[in-house]
Amino acid sequence: MDVKKKNFKVCNDVPGCSDNNQLLGWRSLEIGAIVIDPGNSRVYETGTWRAEQPVWNSDTCIDCMLCWVGCPDTAIKVKDGHMAGIDYFACKGCGICVEQCPTKPNSLVMIPEDTAKELEIPERVKIAFNKE
Repeated sequence: MDVKKKNFKVCNDVPGCSDNNQLLGWRSLEIGAIVIDPGNSRVYETGTWRAEQPVWNSDTCIDCMLCWVGCPDTAIKVKDGHMAGIDYFACKGCGICVEQCPTKPNSLVMIPEDTAKELEIPERVKIAFNKE
């Protein structure tokens, strides 16, 4: 799915539009330009450009929430104050959550995206944490 094409809207007499009613690119806008569609980043699937993805081991997690605090993309799911998983739609694979995890061994590890993309979450956990 080409998200860019999906989200560009034809505009009529709106700041940030060209003469042929198309949204202008950011380079053609003046400094201080008006943002006509704020908050649209939530519709862009950023997880498609990952090289690695985090995998969570619920058995060793202590719910310290340091991964949640450190995640720049709010990709750590939380339910009732406890770690509940990873939002792979939003996760960019930066690994900050893994670096923040204090448990030994870590409750979060990175695995290659090519390995993970065809597997369901329980299979990813088996691979990442060598569970039988």
